Amino acid sequence: MSSKELRKKFLDFFKNKDHNIVKSSSLLPNDSSVLFTTAGMQQFKEYYLDKKSPYGNKVASCQKCFRTSDIEEVGDERHLTFFEMLGNFSFGDYFKKEAIYFAKEFLDTLNLKIDYVTVFEGDGEIQKDVDSYNVWKELGFSEEKNNLIFKGRDENFWGPTGEEGPCGPTTEIYINGIEIWNLVFNEYFQDKNKKLTLLKKKGVDTGMGLERLSMIVQNKPTIFETDLFLPIIKEIENQFNLKYENNNYYFRIIADHIKSAVFLISENIYPSNIERGYILRRLIRRAIRYGKLMNLPSGFLLPLAKKVIEIYKDVYCEIKLSENNILTVILNEEEKFEKTLNKGLKQFEKIAEKKEITGEEAFHLYDTYGFPIELTKELADEKNIKVDIGGFYNFFKKHQEVSRKGVEAKFGGIGKNADYNATRLHTATHLLQSALREVLGESVRQMGSDINSFRLRFDFSFPRKLTNEELQKIEGIVNQKIKEDLEVKREEMSYEKAIRSGALSFFKEKYPPKVSVYSIGDFSKEICAGPHVKKTSELKKFKIIKEESSGANIRRIRAVLE
Repeated sequence: MSSKELRKKFLDFFKNKDHNIVKSSSLLPNDSSVLFTTAGMQQFKEYYLDKKSPYGNKVASCQKCFRTSDIEEVGDERHLTFFEMLGNFSFGDYFKKEAIYFAKEFLDTLNLKIDYVTVFEGDGEIQKDVDSYNVWKELGFSEEKNNLIFKGRDENFWGPTGEEGPCGPTTEIYINGIEIWNLVFNEYFQDKNKKLTLLKKKGVDTGMGLERLSMIVQNKPTIFETDLFLPIIKEIENQFNLKYENNNYYFRIIADHIKSAVFLISENIYPSNIERGYILRRLIRRAIRYGKLMNLPSGFLLPLAKKVIEIYKDVYCEIKLSENNILTVILNEEEKFEKTLNKGLKQFEKIAEKKEITGEEAFHLYDTYGFPIELTKELADEKNIKVDIGGFYNFFKKHQEVSRKGVEAKFGGIGKNADYNATRLHTATHLLQSALREVLGESVRQMGSDINSFRLRFDFSFPRKLTNEELQKIEGIVNQKIKEDLEVKREEMSYEKAIRSGALSFFKEKYPPKVSVYSIGDFSKEICAGPHVKKTSELKKFKIIKEESSGANIRRIRAVLE
């Protein structure tokens, strides 16, 4: 059975059990305490609490997920960074018995035999999960048969996602010695201090990785031989006349990382040195490094990215719609890193001769040659030498502080003492950003800005030079909004509420719990510290004077008000 058929079979099964099928949410969660969506329940998190679910109280989904914790493990039989999570969920509807019966029945439809199951044994704080134990006994499992096993909190208690949220005991299902399905029974809320309180309504949250399920159903030795990965591996074999062996983890690393890169870019994430962009850059550069160990030629990631798009284009339409952007970003990042990779490797060999790499040397590899610290450590581990990771982060922090002071100096007075023209230009920047997103698409993200009394400079993510027609259209939209004399309105609210209201935010680490949100009519809405004019007519006329590159996948616009 193909993975496509498995995905459909799961969703159809729960649809027939009166579940509403909900589309996968973005890999970028609303939860500001985590970088990525790591579980199927994340988009439903608030429905376990007080908020009413718009989908009803029984839903199922196939959720795109990404976990950074497994990057170093990729290459073995089952660890991945990007994966799909099949899950069924109950928000105060059915509970343990129904969830366990559903799971057993679905696996029966696939003719899969459960090896054993585990349930929570309890501890000093939470009682033993006797209910789940008794349900499995009804289904013929027992401790005497050694297929019903109690496990502790480390293995059979899950959650929450992020700093706080719903959580509870789990029962886990194993087939062929592999954990295939995790059934979580959300009974508690855990706050930031790890304190547990009982939830008003009990819920079910299950997760089963499509890749692992495909491995078992397709009777493959690893997930990389399933139809979700083998086409990518075959592409490497056919394109570059190589042979994949089951123990060749280079193939596996490249296949996993290129798939993750494609999905991250489709979510409008671009390579950078911070947060999500750093993770993307790390994946691409790690794939390039292993490609070079296999003597793959320049540009080898492009045909592999196309193969990923081919595999998923009918399931996740955003992959196909973003194809040109995905390929451009990957090519640009590959070209950029290849220019410094060989020089950086030579420098690494020099400093590695003394069997220890200092924090300053590790930072030099990062700052000069683009080596993520994880890559330096991986190279060092292969030679059994130490890296001063703490020292690296000390140098990194100092570098950030210097950069931040430079930025603050450049902003020159965008604050309470800013002169009127700078205030006008600041409001114009908001209009410019919305116009850019309207013309170029919502993949546009602010990457920086510099405003003084005479002009604005705005950096944004975009993989190519803008055409004259695009620039004229953007300028025209801004001037139209100026002509409409829109009101600029300020509201104060929590960061989370601001995001839910649709306010743009690209630098969340800078914001306090309470933020100011500036709306310009219904055209622009951003979290911002101000200041702004009261009406757009005060801007008079907007003029773009230059558009240029500001780095890989970053463009820069300079503009003035006349």
